[in-house]
Amino acid sequence: MQHILINTTSFETRVAVVEAGVVQEFHLERAREAGLVGNIYLGKVTRVLPGMQSAFIDIGLDKAGFLHVADLASHSHRKRELPPDTLESHAVPVPANKPIQEQIFVGQSLMVQVLKDPIGSKGPRLTTQISLAGRLLVYLPHDEGVGISQKITDVQERSRLLSHCQEIRRTLTPSPQGGYILRTNAEHATPQELQADMAYLQKAWQVVSQDGLIQPPGSLLRQELRLAQKVFRDQVNEQTEAIWIDNEYQYQQLVVFVQLYMPAWVEKLRLYQKKEPLFSQYDIEIELAKALHRRVDLPNGAYMIFDQTEALTTIDINTGRFVGVSEFEQTIYQTNLKVIPELARQIRLRHLGGMIIIDFIDMQNEQHRQSVLMELCKAMAQDRMHSSIGGFTSLGLVELTRKRTHESLQRMLCRPCVVCSGSGQLKSVQTVCYELLREAAYRLGQNSMGNWRVVAHPDVIEQLRTQEKKSWDEVCAMASSPPELLAQGDYRLDQFEWVHSSGENGVVV
Repeated sequence: MQHILINTTSFETRVAVVEAGVVQEFHLERAREAGLVGNIYLGKVTRVLPGMQSAFIDIGLDKAGFLHVADLASHSHRKRELPPDTLESHAVPVPANKPIQEQIFVGQSLMVQVLKDPIGSKGPRLTTQISLAGRLLVYLPHDEGVGISQKITDVQERSRLLSHCQEIRRTLTPSPQGGYILRTNAEHATPQELQADMAYLQKAWQVVSQDGLIQPPGSLLRQELRLAQKVFRDQVNEQTEAIWIDNEYQYQQLVVFVQLYMPAWVEKLRLYQKKEPLFSQYDIEIELAKALHRRVDLPNGAYMIFDQTEALTTIDINTGRFVGVSEFEQTIYQTNLKVIPELARQIRLRHLGGMIIIDFIDMQNEQHRQSVLMELCKAMAQDRMHSSIGGFTSLGLVELTRKRTHESLQRMLCRPCVVCSGSGQLKSVQTVCYELLREAAYRLGQNSMGNWRVVAHPDVIEQLRTQEKKSWDEVCAMASSPPELLAQGDYRLDQFEWVHSSGENGVVV
């Protein structure tokens, strides 16, 4: 059974999805940095770049949005960026492709929707292919026809839902425009529930389209639901036993929201009133702390190493203390199989997206490789975010891509270290000593006068006085008096400074 925990304060909302007592997903929304995905704006074209077949759109934010030609409404045959549980499975007309400079121009007003939040130095990714998500349906104003989520696999249920949706669509007045996709949540929905969701989405689009005619460029036409409401809309299902909220005001707001859209599930809402913090009660804080670590240890002694770069994430699997009970190849195979559930959970929990390279322990047996690949596919199929898994490469690596709409957990909660600048590495004491000795030889060779003082980290000074004393004495022999060594506790390990009695100094970092 699933529990959803919502921790709300005036400055942020945190949501944890717990299944079988283990946190599976974590979501964060801060008041000053609310996500933009799903927001609809009336934008203004500021630049068109024919060489990149893209344009920059001013939507009233600090950074201009980026619009690629493939995300223009006239290119609606392209696979859409839809809600995570909605994989498009319906055909749409394929128009003749035109260069972006023949479709839009500088100064033009465009209705756009945010596909991806700003990431790093990049502005938000935009599309003119608008989609409005309800609980059961996604409305596509610029498309036609009815599609259904590929995650609904029962053939009879798919046929029933498509038939009901098409029939309801025909009976709507005025004559409806646009298309629909049945979401995974629509499985077993009644015709009345489908009709209510369809009417809600039609009305919402009327408001957006009318505002788009009267509002100035840069206006927000429709804001996506806040995190707590969005999680309830998208993730609560029959397996959800309870939704715990630790803020009474947020609890009352959710009660109103649920009574309006999902009245049968109001009883799932619970107000958490214990003294111990909600996330501490379920050990969420401990799990979040672990999710920021580079290394993840597994109960059987094996472990995984996660490394994130701008372009991709690598995951390295190691046997560690796991020695198995039979031959070597079987031990490797069992290790690779056992890490997969935790690997998939960590990918979800860490919000890893884009390209992911998994370095499983090398297996010679082809049947073992295929079995591991099948288990990985099964584990990732439980993920709400769409992913695509390639086979093993010639080097024994598995390539995986996962939809990314915002920053990873690490980049949301952390910032690069001011000491190592995010590299995770510092020069060794020995390396810094040798840099200092080379600098000393140069300085003292230029001016053999004394009265120099070397200020450095205590570990560096200690090594110069002990292990590198002979080298230091040789360098100082050319000076009338050896420079004074001064330890400074607040210096970085790789920082030292030369100070002369005259006030001359130089800093080496």
